Amino acid sequence: MNPINEILFEWLINIPPWLSVIFLSTIPFGELRVSIPFGLTVYGMDPISVYFLAIIGNLIPVFILLPYLEPVSIYLRNRLRIFDLFFTWLFDRTRVKHTEKFERYGTLALILFVSVPLPVTGAWTACAAAFVFGIRPVHALTAITFGLLIGGLIVTILTLMSIDFFNFIAINTI
Repeated sequence: MNPINEILFEWLINIPPWLSVIFLSTIPFGELRVSIPFGLTVYGMDPISVYFLAIIGNLIPVFILLPYLEPVSIYLRNRLRIFDLFFTWLFDRTRVKHTEKFERYGTLALILFVSVPLPVTGAWTACAAAFVFGIRPVHALTAITFGLLIGGLIVTILTLMSIDFFNFIAINTI
């Protein structure tokens, strides 16, 4: 394990389990895909508590990102040319690749996007997509919340199935 992971792991072990699950859910590269398995396996918490704590934690950045992405991007674009170039590139690239899907499915696309527990399909990326495609924050919040509820359920079920599978293997090989 690299030193940064070691420090993070040690820190997470030394804070209350519920806080650890919430914290891991707020991190863009972890979100539900890390916090739920961590809470269930490392802490042995009950699935319902882990599920709701992870949802709450994953919604924290959504409440911050949705209202502030546009004003911050406008501010940065007006102050520094590099940000103007970056946001122009980002918007053009994203719209070319995904406009058809968002036009066809609307906010349902956002729900489906967030509910799939794969890398870069979480709430953070969904906030950016909502901003790029001009989805109103209230609609985006609703869609992202439903996506998190579905995705959290999928991750919880898969984690519990994995735990049961490995317990079954351990018992039958001893």
